[in-house]
Amino acid sequence: MQEEIMENPEPVQEKETFYQGETTGGETSPPKPPFFIFNFNTVLGLVLLVGMIILYFLHFSRNESAPPALPMALQKASGKQLSVVFVNTDSLNTHYEYVKVLRNDLEGTGKKLQTEVFAEQAALEKEANDFQRLIAANAIPEDKAKVQYEQLMQKQQELMQKKERYAQKVGEMEMSMNLRLIDSVTAFLRRFNRNYRFDYIMSYKAGGEILVSNDTLDITKSVVSELNKEYQQRKK
Repeated sequence: MQEEIMENPEPVQEKETFYQGETTGGETSPPKPPFFIFNFNTVLGLVLLVGMIILYFLHFSRNESAPPALPMALQKASGKQLSVVFVNTDSLNTHYEYVKVLRNDLEGTGKKLQTEVFAEQAALEKEANDFQRLIAANAIPEDKAKVQYEQLMQKQQELMQKKERYAQKVGEMEMSMNLRLIDSVTAFLRRFNRNYRFDYIMSYKAGGEILVSNDTLDITKSVVSELNKEYQQRKK
């Protein structure tokens, strides 16, 4: 019974239509059906469709255009929040008193060793010249000449070895001086930076890796002044 009602529903009385069909020859043509009938289901479907399109666009636009997350260091660099200053090592080597002391010690030792080598070399050259005169004048027997010649060659070899030892000694002293200087400056800059908290304190010198620098970032004068104050305090 219920199925029959659903298949053959009773006509529902509707309000009187305001559409008047065209008449042709006294006959009224039936009204044209509307192009699209809006109801609740239609509106809901359109809303869902628009929502899906928006989600689709947001999803793929995010995947394609959104940049990857940057590490904190790069975020600071891109945001121009890095604080970088530099120390001119040429100026530091010129004005830091401790460098002058180390350099004077090195130069003094080098000159002392050089003087010793030059004196022995001059003596050896004189002895070799005297030997050459004896040979030219046939004033020395052949067997003695052979012994004296071997002695001269032995002295020359020893002198060359001494030159190499002294050069190595001066090189080691210079390396030790540089290490002591680096340790002194680095330790000071760590203390110095406790108050300023720079991200980087770089070194700069003419002809070095950094070709152009901003003079407003140069803290050499302040660093040298504080270094010399500490050095004077250590000497007391």
